[in-house]
Amino acid sequence: MNLLTVENISKAYGELVLFNDLSFGVNKDQKIAFIAKNGTGKTSILNMLSGKDTPDTGQINYRNGIRVSFLEQEPDLAPDLTIEETIFASDNEILRVIENYEKALENSEDADTYQSAFEAMERFNAWDFETQYKQILFKLKLEDLNVKVGKLSGGQKKRLALANALINQPELLILDEPTNHLDLEMIEWLEEYFAKENMTLFMVTHDRYFLERVCTEIIELENGQLYPYKGNYSYYLEKKEARIEQEAVEQHKTKRLFKKELTWMRRQPKARTTKSKSRISDFQEIKEKASKRRNDHEIELEINMQRVGSKILEMHKISKSYPDKPILDKFEYTFVKGERVGIIGKNGTGKSTFLNILTGMDQPDSGKVVVGDTIKFGYYTQKGIQIKPGQKVIEVIREFGDFIPLAKGRQISAQQLLERFLFDRKKQYDFVDKLSGGERKRLYLCTVLIQNPNFLILDEPTNDLDIITLNVLESFLLDFPGCLIVVSHDRYFMDKIVDHLFVFRGNAVIEDFPGNYSDYRAYEDSTALEIKAEKLKTKEETKEINSNKNSWKTENKGKQLSYLEQKEYKQLEKDIQKLEFKKGEIEQQFLIGDLSGDDIAKLSIALKEIVDGIESKTERWFALSAILEN
Repeated sequence: MNLLTVENISKAYGELVLFNDLSFGVNKDQKIAFIAKNGTGKTSILNMLSGKDTPDTGQINYRNGIRVSFLEQEPDLAPDLTIEETIFASDNEILRVIENYEKALENSEDADTYQSAFEAMERFNAWDFETQYKQILFKLKLEDLNVKVGKLSGGQKKRLALANALINQPELLILDEPTNHLDLEMIEWLEEYFAKENMTLFMVTHDRYFLERVCTEIIELENGQLYPYKGNYSYYLEKKEARIEQEAVEQHKTKRLFKKELTWMRRQPKARTTKSKSRISDFQEIKEKASKRRNDHEIELEINMQRVGSKILEMHKISKSYPDKPILDKFEYTFVKGERVGIIGKNGTGKSTFLNILTGMDQPDSGKVVVGDTIKFGYYTQKGIQIKPGQKVIEVIREFGDFIPLAKGRQISAQQLLERFLFDRKKQYDFVDKLSGGERKRLYLCTVLIQNPNFLILDEPTNDLDIITLNVLESFLLDFPGCLIVVSHDRYFMDKIVDHLFVFRGNAVIEDFPGNYSDYRAYEDSTALEIKAEKLKTKEETKEINSNKNSWKTENKGKQLSYLEQKEYKQLEKDIQKLEFKKGEIEQQFLIGDLSGDDIAKLSIALKEIVDGIESKTERWFALSAILEN
């Protein structure tokens, strides 16, 4: 079943032509990734799909009546609404049913309103939906639903927009860089969610492991032409390499034909017959094909960076904390030559603070950082670069340096570095204002590298960079002979670049893990299985020892409530409150003097059922309370 059809769309901004006559479709259950270089029109296409922009030519058609959700790279959310209000502001009918039920619970004395809301929940089967959407919020760390959107960080806003998109259960979900600003735990949860849900996806993402594990098809836009690959990222790499090899063969044949036709053209045939005119026309087409070039750059540099002394960087008993938030506690480490460290951890555990202390941009509460005399930092931060109005690309980079020295007296100029990072000579003389967000990040990266640092620190360098640029950056870093620290949620990038990890656990706990991210993930998974097996064993032993009714008091010692138990605990409080309300109603009816014997009997049975329900739910509530108190 076709959900979306894009037919012959084109887009240009003045003289800049992004693409011409592009056509593609999205069918039910497809999970498609759209790949292209920064600045070639990815965001423009997504804006057209969402209705924020229109193509110059062509048309975009959706199947009638389908639900579509969009996740923008920079979500536009109302700052005055709370998280809960933002979610309930959706057009989803089931969400409105749940919202009415929540309000009815808060005003339980209005029995008619509650009964109506309860029946609506039953009619729309909203109970399972409520469980699912609250689980999504829990997984995306959006538990305090009363926080105003205006007080959220950029990452929290992205997570809220993602939650909104998922909760609406769209038939087609369109995503722009869904893994940006998500920590590794959330990214892996999102992978699992998309893998098991029957949801049609069309996304732009640079996360190659995400592409590998989620996508079933990849569409690449290259040189104004679309290339579909029906497979995941590994399949795409294999087939793209085969395509490039085939193109090289065709290019070689075309060049030979061009030389032959060029010889014929130089003879300047006098008889301009229909056949010869046709051949002259064909010659122009052959000439164009023969002159085509691929702009793939394999970086193999022997960088002649500043000499590094014996002392690199030492951290002595570094402590740092904010109110109720310890970051470092007497942390010690000595860096050695050529060290390549990756830093991972949940958002808010202090990764950026750690880097700022290393580079002197922030001061520790105690301890000291000793930097070697020969060390020259190159620090790529998440804030980016401040551009002066009216600056051109080449002018920006030349403010930081004119060349990088290489071995044997050679050098790579600012222009050549820009070319290697996919800024051709024409692009170098464009105004920076014309660059896309990803191109600006790429330019910022070049300004850091041109300074020829011998200690490179990259804080989330992969955000907003396209896959092609990431491959170029990886090639550069593999040749980089200095020390390297990388903070990144891009697992593929980390696996390729780093030798060991600093794992920020939170509460000033930092572990040094000897391996890359995949090694760490395998270790964590095996450890989790061991712990789970030990818990199961302990649980079975406890069951044998404790056979009486109240054994939960012993079994639950040291245990924590799961998400479903937390949900059950909160629901029990509401259920007990409702039952107490119904109990009071029945007791009031007993005060009516003219009840018949049958009425009294019926009310007595109903009262007993309610009292039994209160006792049962109260006992369960105490059981869960005991776990919370441990």
